[in-house]
Amino acid sequence: MKTYNVAILGVTGAVGTQMLTCLEERNFPVGTLVPLASARSAGKTERFRGESIVIREATPEAFTGVDIVLGAAEDDVARAMQPAIEAAGAVFIDNSHAFRLDEDVPLVVPEINAADIAATGRGIIANPNCATIIGLVAAYPLHKAAGLKRMIVSTYQAASGAGVPGMRALEREMRALADGAPCPDPEVFAAQLAMNLIPQIGGFNEEGYTSEEMKMQNEGRKIMHLPDLRVNCTCVRVPVARSHSESITLEFEQPISPEEAKAILAVAPGVKLVDYPDADDASDRYPMPLETTDKDLVYVGRVRRDLSAPDDVNAISLWCCGDQIRKGAATNAVQIAQALIEREA
Repeated sequence: MKTYNVAILGVTGAVGTQMLTCLEERNFPVGTLVPLASARSAGKTERFRGESIVIREATPEAFTGVDIVLGAAEDDVARAMQPAIEAAGAVFIDNSHAFRLDEDVPLVVPEINAADIAATGRGIIANPNCATIIGLVAAYPLHKAAGLKRMIVSTYQAASGAGVPGMRALEREMRALADGAPCPDPEVFAAQLAMNLIPQIGGFNEEGYTSEEMKMQNEGRKIMHLPDLRVNCTCVRVPVARSHSESITLEFEQPISPEEAKAILAVAPGVKLVDYPDADDASDRYPMPLETTDKDLVYVGRVRRDLSAPDDVNAISLWCCGDQIRKGAATNAVQIAQALIEREA
C-alpha cells in the first residue's frame, strides 16, 4: 500500500491531538508522521501507533518531504505557513477560518461534496466550521430529497469549541462553584460559562449577528452549492464540556413528511437516527451531547412538522448533536484526506 508523509500543524491542541487518534483509528497509510507545534512545545512528545514521536517546531523548512498537512492551528499560523506548504508540494487540509470562503479553495464535508476536492487548484482544502458541519450533515440528506430553501438554526455549543482553553476554563469555574468560591474572572469566554448561557460566539456585525452565526449561511451556501440559501442562526455557548447541539427548522421546495424525513435520515451517511420518544432509556429517545461525545456520527432526532408554517410551506424541525472535536473538526479533516488519496488510487 502506498504511504503518505503526514504533518499535523498544531498537534498539541484539542483538534491536533484528536487528529492523531483519528489517523490511527482509521488506519490511514501514514509513512512518516511529522508533529508540528510552537517553539515552546518543540522537543516534547506525542504518542502515535504505540511510539513516542518528538514534536518539531513549525517552521517553513518542516514541510519538506511532506505529502499532506492537517492544519489545526490559528488563522495567522495557517496563512503564514501556507506558502511553504505549497512550495513543498503538499496538500494543506486546513481547519482554520483562513481560507474557507476563498473562491479557489474547496470547502468540504465528505458526506456532502467530496467531489469538490478535485477543485483544489492551490493545494488547499478547507475544513468547515464545526457547527456548520454538524448541522449540514443532518440537513443535506433532506435537501437532496426535497430541495432546501431556508434554515432557522439555534446552536448550543460546548466549551470545547474554544479548544483546550475553553474546556479548562469551564472546569475551573465548576470547581470554584463546587467549593463555594467566587468564579474566576472570564478569560476565554465573554462571561462566566458555568451555570450560564452566553448568546455570543465571535464578534458582532452591523446587523447584530456574530461571526459564528454568519458561518452557517456563508459556508452552507458554498458547501451545498446553494448560493441563495436563506439562513437565520443564533449561536449560544453552553456549559457542556464537549459536543455541540442544534435545533434546526428546514423549509423545502417539495413536500416532505416527518416519516419520510426519518426514513431518509435512517440511512444517510454520517447520521444516526435517534428518534424514539417512547423508549425507556432517554439515550434512545433523542440525541444528547453526552451520547455523541467521542463519536464520529451526527445524531439526529425530534423530527417533526413545523407547526408554525403555513399550509403551503413545506417545513421540518429537528434536533441534532455531534462531537465538535471529532466530526466537527479532526475526523472531518482525516475523512477529507482519505477521500483525497482514494481519488489518486
